Amino acid sequence: MDGTLTHAIHDFDAMRKDLKLPAGKPILESIADLPEDEAIKINQQLDDMEYDIADKATAQPHAEELLLLLEKNGCKLGIVTRNGHGIAKATLKACGLDAFFTSQSIISRDCACPKPAPDGVQLLLSRWSVNADSSVMVGDYLFDLEAGKRAGASTVHLDVNGEFAFPEFTDYGVTSLQTLAALWYE
Repeated sequence: MDGTLTHAIHDFDAMRKDLKLPAGKPILESIADLPEDEAIKINQQLDDMEYDIADKATAQPHAEELLLLLEKNGCKLGIVTRNGHGIAKATLKACGLDAFFTSQSIISRDCACPKPAPDGVQLLLSRWSVNADSSVMVGDYLFDLEAGKRAGASTVHLDVNGEFAFPEFTDYGVTSLQTLAALWYE
């Protein structure tokens, strides 16, 4: 979702600093290492930050057109995110993309181990009774691609800079959602 269907606006370094978490280590993993009472407090602060970011979210160019194309062609659409469920819904609503996703099709850190674990992708596929080999995970970061690969899905790396830093986890690389839509017709 963030950085894929929406513009990437998270400043993870600033968030770690504000939460007093170690530099360079993923936020959720840092929080998991804390004593429970401290983790609860930091998770609430993280949620507050992410709701603020959700309110400012904007859709990537061509996100709605891509989702309409996929929906028209009978594809099931889902979100697997490291965000909380409510935050994901707020982000999609701010972008005007919420109509494409049911509550059951949004898999968050609240209901599955967060990416890069494949659990969220597997849960979504299970809910749909779909095999991984007929699914595609689209993402802008290593954790998305790794989760998709580990779940057995094909992966598409959306990298607007065209650097494609994770080739070992990437089946296809695209620089825009418009390019991804064009792959549908190939």
